[in-house]
Amino acid sequence: MRSTFALSLLALAASVQSLVLPRNPCYKCQGFTISVSGGVTGPLGQISDGQNRVGPNTPTPAKYNLGCNGGITDAKGRGCILTPPTTQYQCDEGASPTTGFAIGSNGAITYNGNGEFWACPVDDHGNWNVYSKPVAGQTKCRAVWLTAKGCSAPPPPPPPPPKTCPYNLVYPNGQSFEFPHLIVPVDKKSPNTAYGTQYFGEITSSKSTIFNFDVRPAFKGKTCSLVFLFPTNPPSDTSSYTFSGAGNLHFWKKASPATQGTTYNNQGANTVDYGVTKVVPGHSYTITNFACPYGQKIAFEISSTDTNLRYFQDYNPSAVGLYITVC
Repeated sequence: MRSTFALSLLALAASVQSLVLPRNPCYKCQGFTISVSGGVTGPLGQISDGQNRVGPNTPTPAKYNLGCNGGITDAKGRGCILTPPTTQYQCDEGASPTTGFAIGSNGAITYNGNGEFWACPVDDHGNWNVYSKPVAGQTKCRAVWLTAKGCSAPPPPPPPPPKTCPYNLVYPNGQSFEFPHLIVPVDKKSPNTAYGTQYFGEITSSKSTIFNFDVRPAFKGKTCSLVFLFPTNPPSDTSSYTFSGAGNLHFWKKASPATQGTTYNNQGANTVDYGVTKVVPGHSYTITNFACPYGQKIAFEISSTDTNLRYFQDYNPSAVGLYITVC
């Protein structure tokens, strides 16, 4: 039975997006070899009539060429095709190569974006043909992954940085930002105490603070940024703070807003962990960016294990505090 040159991913669970070659601009590769891994290992070689095979009968790796249409030929110019109905991959004289193959930036090979291929035994001596799918009735077929050596796609361009709204808040009309409309501390040392809304945000090793924001309907279609402003003390005539410790603040999104009756024990769950931000006076920090949930009430929490911070959360945009900026 003629062999199938089954092209597939390297068996490292490499992500598909890094594997598929762009068709524009044209991408070509000349003279690369193939390494087989998975259920069968070794170089992919050829017998004299162009059959691609893995095993002791073909110890020398064959060489192949990739065209910009995703078709592969061997070193003698024979087109490598998938043969029905078994989908064996073999290189035939005068054949037009089957298109849709791609080599990723890590060298992994796919067919139409799929990296899983199969090797089925030719004999009982360790020689294998390769296919794009298991052969019906053959129980000894094994999944394999192949990697091109001497050929790889250029790395994908880095994604653009996420859009971040500026820190300069518009005042007094406040059209570009939201300040908290409810500020509720909770304390694990007094887990059933409801402190109600406060004017101060307070963070200690035992106490955290939940901040509710009402996002205006006018912000539909806009980008929101959760920012923490930490100007040099005192930042304004109406706002000041006390601060000590390492400055590691942990930011979370809550599953539901706080109420006047919220305590440490009955507070809603945290749904998004934004991690720890180390804050230093005289700086501002973007915690996260998201599509504005216009017309909704959302809540965030600040906690810490090594910092004491107590501040008056002013509506003045030059003051210390947690804000949502909009752009």
